[in-house]
Amino acid sequence: MKFSIQSIYTWYRNLLRNPKYRWWVILGTLVYLISPIDIAPDVIPILGQVDDVFLLTLLVTEVSTLLIEGFKSRQGQSTAENVASTTYGVNTSTDHTVDVDAVSVK
Repeated sequence: MKFSIQSIYTWYRNLLRNPKYRWWVILGTLVYLISPIDIAPDVIPILGQVDDVFLLTLLVTEVSTLLIEGFKSRQGQSTAENVASTTYGVNTSTDHTVDVDAVSVK
């Protein structure tokens, strides 16, 4: 089995896409940032802040992804409700394809 940074990153991102694990990552990150126990203590000039910045970035990324997904699902529900109410219960697709023939102008 061949390991690479890309395969580990892909595994990690797929793991976080599961909503149950996303909440665990958010909770674990908050606990780590609040707790006085650190992997790299803050008294070490650069390394002490790098781990905190990394975890803060992870926290902001996960929370923003969660908020964006929630916003998109609400928008999708309200759009579907509007379409269903205007078409009297018939569920139609809102995606339309426009076929255009291009003509060269000289």
